[in-house]
Amino acid sequence: MPTKDNINRIAKDLADGLYESYYLNFIAPIPRDLLEELATAALETNSQQSITKIYDQYLDFITLEDDLFCLRQTGRNSISYYALNRPQMRDDEMDAIITTIVDSLFSVCVTLGSVPIIRCPKGEAAEIIGDKLDKKLRDNLRDPRNSLFSSDSMATGALSFQRPLLVILDRSTDLASLLHHTWTYQALAHDIFDFKLNRVEFEEVDESVVLNDGQHPKKKRSYDLIPTDLFWKQQKGNPFPKVAEAIQEDIERYRQSEDEIKRLKSQLGIQGDAQDLAISLLNDTTNRLTSAVSSLPELLEKKRLLDAHTNIATAVLDEIKRRKLDVFYETEEKLMSKQVQEKSLMEVLSDPAAGTPEDKLRLFLIHYICTPTMTQTELDQYTAVLRGSNCTCLDAISYIKRWKSISKISIVSQARETGTTTTMGMFSNLVNKASKFAMEGVKNLVIKQYKLPVTKIVDNLMECRSSPETDDYRYFDPKLLRSTDAANIARNRQSFNDAIVFMVGGGNYIEYQNLQDYVKPRPPAPPRRIVYGCTELVNASQFLEQLAKLDHSLSFPVICLESKCRKISKKKKSIVGHLLRSSTINYFRMYIDFRQCFQLFAPQGHVDTPDKLCFIMRSLSMAPTIVELKRYFAKYRKDSGVVEFDDFLKIVLEHRSTENTANEILAAFQQYDTQRLGYIDAKQLKYILTHTGEKLTDRDVELMLRELNVGSDGRVFYDTLVHMMTQPLAARR
Repeated sequence: MPTKDNINRIAKDLADGLYESYYLNFIAPIPRDLLEELATAALETNSQQSITKIYDQYLDFITLEDDLFCLRQTGRNSISYYALNRPQMRDDEMDAIITTIVDSLFSVCVTLGSVPIIRCPKGEAAEIIGDKLDKKLRDNLRDPRNSLFSSDSMATGALSFQRPLLVILDRSTDLASLLHHTWTYQALAHDIFDFKLNRVEFEEVDESVVLNDGQHPKKKRSYDLIPTDLFWKQQKGNPFPKVAEAIQEDIERYRQSEDEIKRLKSQLGIQGDAQDLAISLLNDTTNRLTSAVSSLPELLEKKRLLDAHTNIATAVLDEIKRRKLDVFYETEEKLMSKQVQEKSLMEVLSDPAAGTPEDKLRLFLIHYICTPTMTQTELDQYTAVLRGSNCTCLDAISYIKRWKSISKISIVSQARETGTTTTMGMFSNLVNKASKFAMEGVKNLVIKQYKLPVTKIVDNLMECRSSPETDDYRYFDPKLLRSTDAANIARNRQSFNDAIVFMVGGGNYIEYQNLQDYVKPRPPAPPRRIVYGCTELVNASQFLEQLAKLDHSLSFPVICLESKCRKISKKKKSIVGHLLRSSTINYFRMYIDFRQCFQLFAPQGHVDTPDKLCFIMRSLSMAPTIVELKRYFAKYRKDSGVVEFDDFLKIVLEHRSTENTANEILAAFQQYDTQRLGYIDAKQLKYILTHTGEKLTDRDVELMLRELNVGSDGRVFYDTLVHMMTQPLAARR
């Protein structure tokens, strides 16, 4: 990397005359200031003649597979989900992270040799990255002599339908998939073992050694899972039971080949192992024996790979049985696809024999993320059960609670679109044969096709399909003569065949495999390709630690919000930890919303009564009671008897930490809906609203019922009513 430390090291080597000539290869472009520093060092030591070549390349990313890349392994914490969302982020730190990501994505585009059309959501870190990448590509295309893209792809101002689509997304798009238990070979290895840079490491019992206590020690094993491994290439995306059967079938075929060689050896009266046979048969000219000998290297290599995958699969199976991963996977799939459960969630979490404490925490967090409403009482009950199971990282629950209370991401979008899992008969091919895999007690789950939230978004964008989830996505085309707002661009309406999907804040193999399944060839449709990339590949354990760490970071005393927010520049992506957002740029947007609303209803810069405070808070989709309003006003008003904007922000922070308006209103209506029909009679509703609590007038209730379009049957579906009541005022006008 062209860093200052590396330049200083090269300068020292030049001064010492260590080498006769120097060929300097940087994996990323060297900045002008560092290049000048290198030139100065060479001149000062009179060694400029020794520098033969300097190459700056665009390789600032790691390619793990043909369709998979990540930005880095060393120093990955600097661009992790935690690093991007921690509230103490400074301007210069965020600039460095964004620049690193943009430079790496630019390197990907240069390597692929094409200028993509960029799509990204508004109001997230992805938008900043997309904007900066668009400018960087545009600057490079502006100078044809030094452009890194071929002239064939530089039809400036024209739209080419063969260009790829680059979709930049934030991790907040789908938190559940990073916590999900999986059932495919590659994703299981990443979830269970230490799997990085295509090398898997795990411990297994060494039965060849017996300790004094009669126990067998454990030893570490590591295997490189590379593209030349055909079994890995074919089976990595398959469900584990199918992989286990494939291993068993390959073992049977290998044994048949081995038996054939032994038969030939016996006919010739040759003793020794297979390698001795190869030497003995060198002078034999018969076709059969020559064929047998020529197949020996391939056979031995196949045996080596089979042994490796047998060991890996055996270790995976041991973990599945020990932690009951098949049960967790099936439960989560049913939760996310709204199927009926065999056992309640509380029963699974309370079962001491079901999985590890971490497995239970992951299961609950998925349920919590995908459940639109959960009362504080229910949350406390689940937390108590998890604490009783010795779960660590429980602070992750607090973070998700904050994230849900403020995030604009639809909870529905976190759930699965289609697809279910079914339990087939046990692994007949394995159970009925003398198999190395004792699969009894493990469910044979058959996975049906479904689309994760990320895949649904990519599908809409590749097909240029209108959807509420993607209609407001930003659109950047670096080939246009000048950057224009997406609304004024005649967009490409033909579907894309190639796409690059990049996840800011970490990705995993579950999303990667789901995207690859989505683009599998389906004749007569044209072949399509998706390249998946992310800032880092993380498993569920690592992500849980980041979530818990984020909640710790948010637990610092309230500082003066107003003075901090005055310092926010256009590049600032964070405000304060208490105003949690799933992506740091939204801190600033939320502050702006609060400020504008306060100025609109309090143009004099303060409110002097609880009633005025009530109107502002309810216009921001909060529902404080009269008692709460009086308490807030008394607690935070200044000596002059008014509440100013800095006091208002403190009130909002305190109120949002305790309020769950939708849940509270739903719970109230359910008290009257004893049969859980989902609706109440309009007359009953009118009586409730005019005779209980903060009483409404008959006119207020009539206006509300009119807005709800109550039918002739007089039924009021209270989920619709709650949705209307919890919308900000501006959204209903």
